[in-house]
Amino acid sequence: MSSYLESVKKQFRYYRMLAEKSMEQLEAEQLFWQYNQESNSIAVLVNHMAGNMLSRFTDFLTSDGEKPWRNRDAEFTNTFADKNQLMQRWHEGWECLMQTLDQLSGADLETIVYVRNDGHTVTEAINRQLAHYAYHVGQIVFIAKMLKNTDWQTLSIARNRSAEYNQRKFTQDKERRHFTDDL
Repeated sequence: MSSYLESVKKQFRYYRMLAEKSMEQLEAEQLFWQYNQESNSIAVLVNHMAGNMLSRFTDFLTSDGEKPWRNRDAEFTNTFADKNQLMQRWHEGWECLMQTLDQLSGADLETIVYVRNDGHTVTEAINRQLAHYAYHVGQIVFIAKMLKNTDWQTLSIARNRSAEYNQRKFTQDKERRHFTDDL
């Protein structure tokens, strides 16, 4: 079961990296851009994700994941004065998540934790959040890609480079590894 924990930590780090590399390509003001009033800016997505991480992973094994101090609706407003505040909140959420994962052991994975009184095994709760964060990271990447247009620096296999990538991968010996190990 420790392989599950190590794998899921790599997955979370991968999605964090995708979001951060997307945000790094943007000018500070672009982090606050919204397509329309019903759309989220990257800043709003960061605010929501960090708020969710702090709520879900603070006292993860001992309290409900929806904390009484959380104001989810307020997460969908921009509360940041600048990029530094935004990034500080982003890092705060990720530090809470990763510290919690680092403290878990295989013996914890079948423990029941609650989110709004719905019981989940620790494994289910982690998988729920991994999918949730990947969903929002995809939004961050999409917004950044739209804003950068032709100046976008790809975060994965570049167009028309699949054969080259596959050739490199297939020259490696077969061994057990996580796909993020060589990123």
